Amino acid sequence: MLFNSIPFAIFFSAFFLLYWFLFRNNLRWQNLSLLFASYLFYYLMDSRFLLLLIFNSLINFLLGRYIAAAKEQKRKSLLANIGVIIGLGQLIYFKYFNFFIESFTIGLNKLGLHADVHLLNIILPLGVSFYTFKIIGYLIDIKNGKINAVDDWCVFFTYVGFFPAIIAGPIDKSKVLIPQLQRRREFDFDDSVDAIKQIGWGLFKKVVIADNLTLNTDAIFTNYQHQNGSTLLLISFLYSIQLYADFSGYSDMAIGISRLLGLKITKNFDYPFFAQNTAQFWRKWHMSLTQWLTEYLFTPLTIAFRDMGKSGLMLAVFINFITIGFWHGAKWTYGAFGLIHAIYFIPLIITGKVNKNKKITHGKLLPSPTEFFNILSTFFLVNIAFIFFRADNLSMAFGFIKGIMSISLFHIPDWSSKHSLGFLVMFIVIEWLGRDHQYGLAKIGGSWPAFIRWGFYYFIFWVIFFFAGSNQNFIYVQF
Repeated sequence: MLFNSIPFAIFFSAFFLLYWFLFRNNLRWQNLSLLFASYLFYYLMDSRFLLLLIFNSLINFLLGRYIAAAKEQKRKSLLANIGVIIGLGQLIYFKYFNFFIESFTIGLNKLGLHADVHLLNIILPLGVSFYTFKIIGYLIDIKNGKINAVDDWCVFFTYVGFFPAIIAGPIDKSKVLIPQLQRRREFDFDDSVDAIKQIGWGLFKKVVIADNLTLNTDAIFTNYQHQNGSTLLLISFLYSIQLYADFSGYSDMAIGISRLLGLKITKNFDYPFFAQNTAQFWRKWHMSLTQWLTEYLFTPLTIAFRDMGKSGLMLAVFINFITIGFWHGAKWTYGAFGLIHAIYFIPLIITGKVNKNKKITHGKLLPSPTEFFNILSTFFLVNIAFIFFRADNLSMAFGFIKGIMSISLFHIPDWSSKHSLGFLVMFIVIEWLGRDHQYGLAKIGGSWPAFIRWGFYYFIFWVIFFFAGSNQNFIYVQF
């Protein structure tokens, strides 16, 4: 029951009516209904791990209260560490246990020591990477005195299982969502209309752009050995756009759905492909993960390594990005993805430009030649890393790049979906024109005559219904 499905539309419409018309004057019942809807949504998505989600919520709700009640900081740290160990232990088991066994076995065989170890049939629980980070951040914040422990179990359980963000984020920090769940919410008609527009734009990105590009990118990546260099380069570019349209489309829908419920969740993308260096790219890409790791991993590491100067900063960057890579899953290609981005940071650190935020002047129709070059070069560098992100293994990634670097790079590329070029151009133009706002379509047409503006909106929805691709699943659901 994904956001881009008819069953979800029916589910949410029914819940929306109950939430606002039956429970709008009772915060307790509103939260209880939201919790029930979240668990029903999770159950319909994957019934096998609902009890695990509830168990995690219960254990960490109690741990949070015990941490807050502890008098000594040493005891607070002990209890918080227990919660962190439980959370990371689950991730290690579900996401990495087989990976460790397989890698260890391969290593032994390469040393001439025969090992034949059978892997376990482990299924990854839906959304475990996202809600585990939410819980860990919550416990650490209580330990550090940044927030108070939640006394209402319903509020905490809803925070952990909140259905718009449970399967692919954003990773909301407790100080963002929990206070909103603790106070009464009023229906805002104007904001709800804009939220529907944001959902529509997210849906357009997902079903028109990402899903249609998937048909080409999957076919070429699967048979990359038989493609010329120019086709491989073009498809790698299109995959980067597909990944962005898919994930940011999900995020726009999650944010829009939350707004319809009177709740504001974390913005996850800020037009990353208009970034002018890789540091700026990571301040704009999967922002909730980047911000989470910055606060709970990168900043503590920079403090620990501060006596090492720039070398310490580089070490912290490498640890942070390898963590980002392997957070996505137990594959060496994900580790390589993180490592490549860490390498990109080295010249920025050496030149002292890592914290400089180059922003294109507000309101400019076109970038300057320097800005345009920076945008293209950053996109190219990021695109190389995304080849590893998409590849099934390291051999495939290096083979794909080797194919790009062949003499056939100068041949005419083969792209069978040229009919979707117009939608792709429209998507990029709207994102560019809307780059200073919450989402691409937010202010487009605001000054147009009403009949033209609404005609444009109806055109977008018409395209969604008649040109949607066949793939429904979201890429980041698997993480």
